[in-house]
Amino acid sequence: MEHAATKNTLRIALVGDFNPDVIAHQAIPLAIDDAAAVLELTADYDWLATEEIQSAEDLVGYDAVWVVPASPYKNAQGAFTAIRYARENGLPFLGTCGGFQHAIVEYARNVLGWEDAGHAETDSDGRMVIAPLACSLVEKSDAIELRPNTLIARAYGRSAIEEGYHCSYGISPLFAAELEEGALRVTGWDDEGEIRAVELIAHPFFVATLFQHERNALAGRPAPLVQAFLRAAAN
Repeated sequence: MEHAATKNTLRIALVGDFNPDVIAHQAIPLAIDDAAAVLELTADYDWLATEEIQSAEDLVGYDAVWVVPASPYKNAQGAFTAIRYARENGLPFLGTCGGFQHAIVEYARNVLGWEDAGHAETDSDGRMVIAPLACSLVEKSDAIELRPNTLIARAYGRSAIEEGYHCSYGISPLFAAELEEGALRVTGWDDEGEIRAVELIAHPFFVATLFQHERNALAGRPAPLVQAFLRAAAN
């Protein structure tokens, strides 16, 4: 019996509305290329505008999905479709900033049954699972404590990190309590105990962070979580 071979060439879907002025969008190709070089892989990536994603069929053939920063998206439903497809099909998933926020909303709606779960940046009705941060994190850097023995902690190889942000919205206190039990676990906090990273247990690789770890690539530093993401996609 032959073992499944690891893939040497990966197809990555970058879900979001590309804007060359967004710092994270400048960083993501560099982070992928750097990680692929370290892992001796070829990683091809396609920017999928949210308006282009009309159904799960638009994600078929990709080895991994990254829902990228710079929301509000032109078509939030496209982002939700991509997140759900990755979640339900065991496809390696990374969400950063807006991708983190939308992964939380998708989980609330489609796993917990909160059909009225909303994002305060774009929704006016329903239960806001994503709400304005008490202190904006636009162009700020902060320390994050990682839960041991998790995908993110193993990726970094340490329990405390410092990363940069560009956001004004995070998980609402109303919803934070819902993450104390269930499949979506909190795996990173700031010094105040605010949620900064989550991952889905019983999934090969489903990690979302409010911080933009991909920005390390702009300074020539490795992005450990991107390496872990590509490694999961190759296997």
